[in-house]
Amino acid sequence: MSMPSRRAPTSTDGTLMSTVEQARLLWHGGGSAGQRSRARRARLRLRTMVTEHPWVYLPFARQKYPGPSPRVLDGRTEVVIDGYTRSASTFAVYGFQVAQPAPVRVAHHLHAPAQLMEAARRGLPTILVIREPRGAVLSQVVREPGVDVLDATWAYSRFHESLAACRAALVVADFKQVTEDFGSVVTAMNEKYGTSYGVFDSSAEQVAWCRRLVGERDTLSPVLLGFESGEVTFEDVRAHVLSRPPTTSRDRTWMPSADRDSAKAELAACWSEPRLTAARARAENIYRWFTRDGGHAAP
Repeated sequence: MSMPSRRAPTSTDGTLMSTVEQARLLWHGGGSAGQRSRARRARLRLRTMVTEHPWVYLPFARQKYPGPSPRVLDGRTEVVIDGYTRSASTFAVYGFQVAQPAPVRVAHHLHAPAQLMEAARRGLPTILVIREPRGAVLSQVVREPGVDVLDATWAYSRFHESLAACRAALVVADFKQVTEDFGSVVTAMNEKYGTSYGVFDSSAEQVAWCRRLVGERDTLSPVLLGFESGEVTFEDVRAHVLSRPPTTSRDRTWMPSADRDSAKAELAACWSEPRLTAARARAENIYRWFTRDGGHAAP
């Protein structure tokens, strides 16, 4: 497959949409679900475009996000794990750190292509996590009710299209690979970059701890977030978590849940609306392009 390009959206009959038609679609949004505030929608679109430019966005992000999470790439970064929001980056970060004999400095959770572009330019070991667009977009809208479905689909496409040129410099890991066989992802990373990081072995203990840490993430504990970034040892984060009362199911907004699955099911009709045909096709095309060889980019 050739590298995808950003093409003008098409209408439901496959013809190119005029500039006026495109503007009208973006102005009115993606259907019955999502934010009606045009100012907020404009801010989301502006952020989407700015985050495609490392020299603009990363200096700003370092000021806005001093750490420990999200962690922005800097001179101490050893590994980068990132992707579009709701693509299992949290599971990947914990899965990676749980398997290491010592903390590793990881840049993560920025959800900005600029971070991955800069990692590729520097030749850092980098994992791009990716999820099929329907799952990623609907999960995003459920977690962020102010986001319009059309805007999220547009942002998903822009995010991945901006990374097309550096795909060969990344290890691409699909949502299913991350959540069911993350060890193979780390193995691919070690082979690609000549590293020897610990491999997540999917043992019952490692999986249980990974899920426990993901479930605790909404506490925003500095110890937990420091562990993500390689500033806290596993022994310390384990002792910290065991000293706390277990979180309730409602606290675990970073984990899959029946309530969110139900909410996503209610949004399915919105995702299938004809007015989103062009946006869906664009997102699905870039997803197929990135995962065409099963997910892992060739060395």
